[in-house]
Order: sequence, then C-alpha cells, then structure tokens
Amino acid sequence: MTTLQGPAIFLAQFIGDEAPFNSLEAICGWAAGLGYKGIQMPTLDARFIDLQKAAESKTYADEIKGIVNAAGLEITELSTHLQGQLVAVNPAYDKLFDGFAPEAYRNNPAARQQWAVQQVKYAAQASQNLGLKAHATFSGALLWPMVYPWPQRPAGLVDEGFTELARRWTPILDEFDRCGVDLCYEVHAGEDLHDGITYEMFLDKVHHHPRACLLYDPSHFVLQCLDYLEYIDIYHERIKMFHVKDAEFNPTGRQGVYGGYQSWLDRAGRFRSLGDGQVDFKAIFSKMAQYDFAGWAVLEWECALKNSEDGAREGAQFIRDHIIRVTDKAFDDFANTATDPEFNKTLLGL
Repeated sequence: MTTLQGPAIFLAQFIGDEAPFNSLEAICGWAAGLGYKGIQMPTLDARFIDLQKAAESKTYADEIKGIVNAAGLEITELSTHLQGQLVAVNPAYDKLFDGFAPEAYRNNPAARQQWAVQQVKYAAQASQNLGLKAHATFSGALLWPMVYPWPQRPAGLVDEGFTELARRWTPILDEFDRCGVDLCYEVHAGEDLHDGITYEMFLDKVHHHPRACLLYDPSHFVLQCLDYLEYIDIYHERIKMFHVKDAEFNPTGRQGVYGGYQSWLDRAGRFRSLGDGQVDFKAIFSKMAQYDFAGWAVLEWECALKNSEDGAREGAQFIRDHIIRVTDKAFDDFANTATDPEFNKTLLGL
C-alpha cells in the first residue's frame, strides 16, 4: 500500500501581476509558506516556464526544477488544459476559444489547432526532462454543442466525432508514451470527455492506449449528479492524477443541472473552497488509499464566494488532515498464529 503525496496546489488560479504571484520563485515561496509540498504548473505563462525551451533543453528544465526545489517544493505535474482544449474545437466556439492561443494563430482554426498539438507534445518532452510521470490536459470538444439531443442528432454523428477526436489525439498519446509520461484527461463539462461513458467511447477509439489516463476531480461529478465514489471503483487503474476540489448542488423549483444561464454565484451547482461544499473527501481519500494511488493530492481552488488566498491557506491544512498514512500491518496481527501448512491441513481435516 502507498500513502499518496501532498498537499500540492495548482497555480493556474493564483498567477497574477502582483507579488508574490508574478514569478516562479516568489509564488513557490508563498506556497511553501502555506505548507504545500508541491506545485502543479500551467504552461502558457513564460514568466513561470517556457514550455518549448523546457522540452528542448534538459539544462533549462533542471533550472526550473532547481528554483522549485530551492523553496522546498516539488513539481507534481505540468498542465496544458488550455492548449488541449484547442486540439478539438467545434466551429461554434472558434471565436470564444481564440483567446486561448497567441495572437498570431487567431482567426485561423487550422493553424491554431496545429499550434495546440505541438504545445501538448512539447509538454510530453518537458515532463520527461523534469522527471515527471503524469500530465494534465483537456480533450477538447467537437460534439459539445450537441450534448443534448435536440434537435435529434443525425445517425453516426457521435461515432464520427469520437473517431476524429481519437485521430487527433493518437499521435500525441504516442509521443507521451515515447516520453514515459501518462496523459491525464480532466473529465469536465465542456469537453467531449465529460463522464465515464464518453471516456470509454474515446478509449475504444484509441484502442485502449496505455497513456490515455484520467485526472480525477469529484467537483465536476457533483454538478452532473454522477456517483463520484463508484467512478473511482470503476476507473482507478486509469486514475493517475487527483484534483482536490469541492462543489455543491442545490436544485430548486427554478433551476437544476443546467443552471438557467446564471452566474457561478447564482447557479444550483457551483464550485466551493475545500470543506465548504458537499464532496465526501473522507470517502475519496479512503478509496485512493484502498486502490494504492501513488500520485499527488493537488488543490484546485475555484469558488464563487471565498477569497482565493483564504482558500489556499485553508486547503493546505484540509488536504493534510485527509491524507491517510497507510498502515504497514493488519490491525489483528496481535492475535496471529504462526504459519504452519501442516496445522492448516489439520484444521481442515485433511
């Protein structure tokens, strides 16, 4: 059995223009001061990491790792959530997602998609240079505008969408395999991989690629009314990353899962700081221990109510309190009798 690692923090929601959130060295000092042991790094801000350079230069990757280690931290994983989103974009979302790409690739979906694919491949190589074993991303979505079958979806549309999604991701998965890194899709609303069934459909299309793994985040399943505990039972062999994020779902006579186009503050389903929502983290951490999850417990802070710095401070202690240091012996070992095959046969009347 393995005790999972943590607490760690995903930096995406904290990076900014003011100290200590505007440089890698400063933000690492801030995170370490709160009690975190690791950071998960987004890869679009060159102030923190130049992704291409980290992919092409082991020396540079070692320098980045050295800055983090000097603060007493480890890099848990890199993230290409925004770049992964651009691997597959339905034309309905072209304008909205253009902001995820550099200006040179906007208003040119084909060039933007090629850029995104290369970015995620760079992430595989950078992860290898940094000595990381897993990577976080989104699948992107070709089918999301058709998530609800009205108007009726044409026959074959869903199959064609997943065939194309797999065609785009297979070379990327192969690159991650070459680099010895698991590519972990965050199953998430807005992605074609948004629940277990869609993940299985994708997995079939990529021929159960060994690197097509999962980032587990229970908050997204609370908002879908999906059983997030059974999900671990079903997919634990593929779960290689863990976002610790809370959520709540409070339906009313006026709104439910779809949220009625309301802001995050006014939705029936919304994300919360750790401990303020409805997720049963005791059960989740128990299952992670049961299934020998060896990765990191990483705070992802998203809350419509609480200040982010308060959420980060409270989150470190919350994760620390929930990590189960696994036992190295059975609780009833005190009553154990010596192993004796002949005695066992006697008890069985053999």
